[in-house]
Amino acid sequence: MADIAWDDDDPFEEQRANTDDPMGRLFSAYGRPHILPATVGVIASIAARLLDLLPPVLLGLAIDAVFNDDAAFAMWLIPDAWLPAEESEQLLFVVGLIGGAFVLSAGFHWVRNWGFNAFAQRIQHDVRTDTYDAMQRLEMGFFADKQTGELMSILSNDVNQLETFLNEGLNSMFRLGVMVVGIGAVLLYYNWQLALVALLPVPLIAGFTYLFVKVIQPKYARVRSSVGTVNSRLENNLGGMQVIKTATTEEYESDRVDAVSSEYLDANWDAIGTRIKFFPALRLLAGLGFVLTFVVGGLWVITGSGPGPLTGDLTVGTFVVFILFTQRFVWPLAQFGQIINMYQRAHASAERVFGLVDESDGLEATGEADPLAVTDGSVEYDGVTFGYDGETVVENIDFEADGGETVALVGPTGAGKSTVLKLLLRLYDVDEGAIRIDGQDIRSATPTSLRRHIGYVGQDTFLFYGTVRENIAYGTFDADESDIEAAAKAAEAHEFITNLPEGYETMVGERGVKLSGGQRQRIAIARAVLKDPAVLVLDEATSDVDTETELLIQRSLDRLTADRTTFAIAHRLSTIRDADTILVLDDGEIVERGTHDELIERDGLYAHLWGVQAGEIDSLPEAFVERAAERRARADVDGDD
Repeated sequence: MADIAWDDDDPFEEQRANTDDPMGRLFSAYGRPHILPATVGVIASIAARLLDLLPPVLLGLAIDAVFNDDAAFAMWLIPDAWLPAEESEQLLFVVGLIGGAFVLSAGFHWVRNWGFNAFAQRIQHDVRTDTYDAMQRLEMGFFADKQTGELMSILSNDVNQLETFLNEGLNSMFRLGVMVVGIGAVLLYYNWQLALVALLPVPLIAGFTYLFVKVIQPKYARVRSSVGTVNSRLENNLGGMQVIKTATTEEYESDRVDAVSSEYLDANWDAIGTRIKFFPALRLLAGLGFVLTFVVGGLWVITGSGPGPLTGDLTVGTFVVFILFTQRFVWPLAQFGQIINMYQRAHASAERVFGLVDESDGLEATGEADPLAVTDGSVEYDGVTFGYDGETVVENIDFEADGGETVALVGPTGAGKSTVLKLLLRLYDVDEGAIRIDGQDIRSATPTSLRRHIGYVGQDTFLFYGTVRENIAYGTFDADESDIEAAAKAAEAHEFITNLPEGYETMVGERGVKLSGGQRQRIAIARAVLKDPAVLVLDEATSDVDTETELLIQRSLDRLTADRTTFAIAHRLSTIRDADTILVLDDGEIVERGTHDELIERDGLYAHLWGVQAGEIDSLPEAFVERAAERRARADVDGDD
C-alpha cells in the first residue's frame, strides 16, 4: 500500500496544532470542579497500597522474631507493652494484623475505584456536552469541510479515550506511584545497600520510557485521525444504503470500506508494533533488579557477609522481604509503560477535542450583540457579497423587502439563491455589505434571537427520531395540542397524520424514513407555522410533493404569508408568480427584478425559464440552451446552490 499523507488527510490538523497543553487544560478546566471524588480516590489509593505493603513486612518480622529468633518482636507505631510475649501469641497477632490489613485494603480499594470512576465519568460528561455545544455554534462552513463520522469520532471515541485515562490511567498511576515509593522506602529502611542494587534499573527504565513517548506520540495522532476517516466512510455508506443497493455498488463500497479500514489497520499496527516492543523490553529491565537482588541477597545470607563492597548482616526475614517486595517492584515498573501508553492516547484525543472546542464560530459581530427587536419585519440587503474559500458565490446583492411582502428568488441551478437566504439566517456571515432587519444589522444581534424571528423550511427536510407531534413542536416546545394541530392543518398535514397508525404519536423513524418525502415536507412546514415567525424562508418548500398536495400547501402558504415577510425559492415558477417582487439570479448576481408579468414582458432569463416549464422548448434562444448546458456541467462539479 502506498504511503498515506496523514497530515494532509487529517481534517483536524489545524485545530490540533493550535492546541497548547491539552492534558493540563483537561485537569484545570474540567478536573477542578470534581476535585472531591478525585481526592477521595487518591487518599484511598494511598491507604490501600500502604496496607498492601504490610503483609510482606509482617511476614519478615515473623520469620526473624518468631521462627528464627534472630530479632526482637517489635513493630512500628505499636508500644512494646501491647505486644504478646509468647511465640504462639506473637504468631497469631501477626496473622491477625495481616488479615486486618487485607480487610481494610479491600474497603479502601472500593473507595478508590468509586472516587476515580466518579471523577472520570463526570469529566467525560462535561467534556462531551461542552464539545457538542461548541460544535453546534459553529458557522455552517465548518461542517462543509468535515464529515459527520469525523465529528462523531471526536464526540464518542476521543472523549471515551479521555475517560479511560482519567479512570484507569490515573488510578494505575497513583497505585504504582505508591507501590514504588513505599517499596523503595521500606527497602532503604531495611538495608540501603541491597536497596540500591534492587533500584539499579530505575534510571534505565526512565530513559527508555522517555524514548518511547517521543516515538509513540505521533503514531497515536495518526491512529486518532484514521478512526475519524473510518467512521466517516461507515456513516456515509449507512446513510446511503438505498442508493448502494439500487445502484448495485455493494462490491465497490466494500472496497472503499476495506481501503479506509486498511489505512486504520496500518496506522494502528504501526503503534502496536512500537508498543509490543517496548513492554517486553521494559519488563526485562525491571526483572534485572529482581535477579540482582536475588543473587546478591542470596549470597549475602549464605556467606553471612556482604559480597564485594557491601557490609553488615542480612537476616533471612529481611531477605524474604526484599524478594517479595522486589518482585512487586518489578510489576509496577513494567506497568508504568502502560500508563504512558494510555497517556499518549489521551493526549492525542485531547488535542482533537480542544481543537474543536476552540474553533472560532466564524461569525463576526459589529459591536456588542443585543437581542434582535422586530417590529415590521422589513429586510434590506445592502451590497452583499459572499464566497467560500476565496471564490465569490454571490456579489453585490441589493434589494429591500417591506414588512409583509413576499420576495421570490429564482434562477438556474447554482445561481446562489439558497446562499442568499442562508446569509439572512447567519448560517454564514457576509464578506462585504450588510443585511438589516428593521434597520438593525443582523451582525449586531445575537444569532439565537435572529433565528427565533425567522422560520425556515428547506428543500432537504430533516425530521428527528421521535413522534410526529415532537417533530412539529420542535423549537416551540411549550406549544399545546390545539396549536400543534392548527399548525398541521395550516400545512395540509392534519388529515394524513390522523390516518397514521398512532396519529400524532406515530414514530417517524430515523430521519423520518417511515414517511414519504411530501409528508416530511408538510411536517416541516407545520413546524415553521407553529413557530409563528416574523420572517418566513421557504427554500423549495414544495419540491417533494405531488401537484394536488402542492395546490393544497400553496393555499395554506398564501394564508400563512399574508401578514409576514416571506422569501421563497422555487424551481416551479408557478408557485411564486404572485410574489410582490421576483429576483432573478444568475452567477451570483441579480440580473432581473420585478413582478411576474413585468419579467415575462422583458423576455429575459426569467421569461426563458418560464418557457422551459411551459414546454415552449423550441422557441427558446440557442444561446440560452447552450448557457444552460454550461451551468449544468458546472453545477455537477461544484454542487447546487
